Amino acid sequence: MPANEPRRVPVRSAFIPLFVAVLVSVACNDGPSVVPRRNSEVQVAVQQEPLQPLIRRSDQNPVRVALGAKLFFDPKLSGDGSIACASCHALSKGGQDGRPLPMGIHGRLGSVNAPTVLNCGHNFVQFWDGRASTLEEQMSFPLNNPNEMGSNWPNALAYLRGDPEYRRRFQLAYPDGIAEANVRSAIASFERTLDTPDARFDSWLRGDQHSLTELEKAGYERFKGVGCVACHQGANVGGNMFQRFGVMGEYFQDRGHIVDADFGRFNVTHLEADRFVFRVPSLRNVELTAPYFHDGSAATLEQAVGTMAKYQLGQSLDAEAIRQIVAFLKTLTGQPPKFDEAAQSIAASAAP
Repeated sequence: MPANEPRRVPVRSAFIPLFVAVLVSVACNDGPSVVPRRNSEVQVAVQQEPLQPLIRRSDQNPVRVALGAKLFFDPKLSGDGSIACASCHALSKGGQDGRPLPMGIHGRLGSVNAPTVLNCGHNFVQFWDGRASTLEEQMSFPLNNPNEMGSNWPNALAYLRGDPEYRRRFQLAYPDGIAEANVRSAIASFERTLDTPDARFDSWLRGDQHSLTELEKAGYERFKGVGCVACHQGANVGGNMFQRFGVMGEYFQDRGHIVDADFGRFNVTHLEADRFVFRVPSLRNVELTAPYFHDGSAATLEQAVGTMAKYQLGQSLDAEAIRQIVAFLKTLTGQPPKFDEAAQSIAASAAP
């Protein structure tokens, strides 16, 4: 495998149930939690969990971040001046748009559900199919997609160069001013600040046993016990591997009406092993990002949990188990990111 090939979990293996069992028994701190009292004890407790606290990044150039925020909310970058990055990735809606499929210029629909932009800097690749390895690379796809922003780099750069305020800001942020690479860099810098730390679950991981209810704690134990942590782990609770949608059952066959977008990673690599393979999404703020999955087919979190248990883990969860897991997932909602007043003004004027 090439050194830069993203990580992929084997998709149909007789060892998957064993892998899940070993991961849970080794990585999870099963049984009643002990209340940590000292910093060293808190650190040990955190290290024993498959999930880790999320820490807000603070390594971005603030001038570039402010410029990136202005660009992120500016609909004039699109072909008809109606669609901004924020149109499909609304920060007030959990970093996405609440639609099964996003709506671009002229009311055209995209092919897959818009993934949340929150905590996107922690994803190991971008998009459901992983076709962009960095946030800088990601920007070109929606800009050039005729069903999304419907524009191109020459047009976008011409607009920016004709705006005195953008010329001033780019000169402050980059020695060579307005250029495609700098637009990519500025937007990516802003997106890397869209972290949502300090969820109640983060507080619990750091030792505050009162930050979760008994129902939520039971949900976390269920989450670990049934094997969800095999794909959703780390600080981002996912976003760090590829996996087949339908490990333990034929999701697409059962759903029917298979379209090209359902092929996932296969559309990038053209390898048969990658058919129906997708980047595992982060579960941070998941209560805010319905509908779920790349096809937006799960309208509720309860439905999504039941589907994942069936097709990924080969389990049928009863209503109480689903209630517990959903209660836990809602503790992953963190503190929303902040952005500058200029960006907020543009966002308000561009709101549909």
